[in-house]
Amino acid sequence: MNFSGILLGLTTFLIIGLFHPLVIKAEYHFGRKSWWAFLAAGLLFLVLSLFTARLLLSILFGVIAFSSFWAIGEIFSQHQRVKRGWFPMNPKRKADYE
Repeated sequence: MNFSGILLGLTTFLIIGLFHPLVIKAEYHFGRKSWWAFLAAGLLFLVLSLFTARLLLSILFGVIAFSSFWAIGEIFSQHQRVKRGWFPMNPKRKADYE
């Protein structure tokens, strides 16, 4: 039996699940300017994916890369959700939401 697909599916699910709270925390603590960190992480994992010889590891690096790229848009969406009152606002950055 080949468990590679199941392992890949499970780790992809966990990576995507990890990025949801990561976006929320990044927007809360650093605001919209945190998108640069997700861009840097995405580019790093994209390069790692290109130069990794092991197929499963390369695929996982690609999943992390594109999850990071997805997070860039979500940072700005999260900012809007905070402005609507759906998520708590960081009181230290109250001026960012006015």
